[in-house]
Amino acid sequence: MTPSHMTASELQDWLRVRFPKEDERHEWKEWNSLKSNISGRKGDDLVSYVSALANMEGGCIVIGVQDKTLALTGIQDFADYTADNVVHRVLGKTPGLPSLGFRVEELCASDSGAVVWLVHVPRHAPRELVLAHDKAWQRDGDSLVELREDRRRAILTELIAGQDWSAHIVAGATLADLDPAAIAKARAKYTEKHQNERWAAEMAHWSVEQFLAKAKMTTHGQLNRAALLLLGRAECVDWLSPQPAEILWKVPADRIALPFGPPFVLTTTEVGQRIRNPNIKLFPETELLAVELPRYDAQVVLEGLHNCIAHQDYEQAGRVVVEEWQGHLRLTNPGGFVDGRPEDYFDGRRTPEKYRNPRLVEAMRLIGMIDRGGFGIRDMVAAQRKRYLPLPDYEGSSANQTVFTIYGQTIDKNYSQLLMERSDLPLEQVVWLDRVQKKHRIADDQAATLRRARLIEGRKPNFFVSAHVADATNTRAQYTRNKGLSDHFYKTLILQHIQKFRSASAAELRALLLDKLPDSLTPQQKLVKIKNLLAALRSTGLDGARIGVTGTGKNARWVIR
Repeated sequence: MTPSHMTASELQDWLRVRFPKEDERHEWKEWNSLKSNISGRKGDDLVSYVSALANMEGGCIVIGVQDKTLALTGIQDFADYTADNVVHRVLGKTPGLPSLGFRVEELCASDSGAVVWLVHVPRHAPRELVLAHDKAWQRDGDSLVELREDRRRAILTELIAGQDWSAHIVAGATLADLDPAAIAKARAKYTEKHQNERWAAEMAHWSVEQFLAKAKMTTHGQLNRAALLLLGRAECVDWLSPQPAEILWKVPADRIALPFGPPFVLTTTEVGQRIRNPNIKLFPETELLAVELPRYDAQVVLEGLHNCIAHQDYEQAGRVVVEEWQGHLRLTNPGGFVDGRPEDYFDGRRTPEKYRNPRLVEAMRLIGMIDRGGFGIRDMVAAQRKRYLPLPDYEGSSANQTVFTIYGQTIDKNYSQLLMERSDLPLEQVVWLDRVQKKHRIADDQAATLRRARLIEGRKPNFFVSAHVADATNTRAQYTRNKGLSDHFYKTLILQHIQKFRSASAAELRALLLDKLPDSLTPQQKLVKIKNLLAALRSTGLDGARIGVTGTGKNARWVIR
């Protein structure tokens, strides 16, 4: 059935399916009159909401429905607006809004005659803000606010199809600006990668110019920016200004910071050698000897660093930063993830459809610095899994910055023990368990799958390793700390304390219980738990004993009644 032939109830159900909740893509408005709601109060009228949706990913504004329920209230007063002329009027009030895709769809309930408008809002054009009342807007909870600086910057620097910073010719740059050692290494890596090609024998006879052309480091015979990044002498950064072309290695705890510039085909290895990488020990329960391995897998570090170079947004004129922290490395680069989400590539099934720097990516692929099929992230995830350590992740990334974290020590030894004992676990379940150990949220269906497999316990969102896994990996003590003891135990402890000392302050009881409550609870949740235990002892007691409060304020004491 089409929307034009639906009753009010059927139309409500139809709307619920398509617009299930208000968010950055969907907005519901119970406007009976359009007179002052099309272009009226800034931040609260239609043009403001059009700006807000367009400055994200576009969406739809539903007018004439009840908030929360989507029950049809209908538009009663159209003033002089129609579904056709309102489009032109809104376009005139929203500079930057693409006209293609912006339309108003009018629906009418067949029984009640209630009229609803669906205002379809397109996404903003590349690098162009959509304004209303001379401001760019975005949604913040249930209201609109002026566009935040991070989102503004993300829009103004986003990828434009067909543009490639790295392919630009560097006018005036010559072979003298390239590092001979870097050229030699790049040639060796290129030869190694292509040794099985039918034309492999020809490579030894190529001139430097021929090699650079084959490796995509020249454009029409002239050096491009990719060539200077990968092979350029240290002083060649002047050709790339205002881009600093720099990797900063940093150890914040020791106040150490050291910059590295081109040629990146050489200096990324130098950065990797700076990273402190002592051996660590893991102890499988099924073996007598410990597993000893370097804190970080050198290949994972290099792959992560090369990805930062290949995919950063050079137009932001920022730099790659490699920070050493206790037990993990944090690699950041300007520019968000371009195609999909990092997690889409964990299993290697997705192939990137676009890159921010196609020429640089191709050059790095040809000399063996990165993989271009989407397998690089998969390989890093697989390497960490085989090392029984937390998986690398991209937590903290945004539209303007990519954050990549590599872990060099265990977070939850139960997780590591599980990887040692259960090499048969599907990758997706390992990824979900990794999120659980890092106290990150997982979807309800993911939690249900892990619970059915007896891999997690606890209440959402405080999941933890289950008793079943604890038994299998000999971590019962940690399980009990996560799970906690019975309420009967805690209540008995409170009563015994009050009986022994005749009274107790709330602070005393908190000190008594806090370190005995489950580790899976947050500090605030622990305080709520104590409050609930006291309330239960006050109202229903335990084994005939109840407690109450005497005194007020700072002098209040809990006593046996």
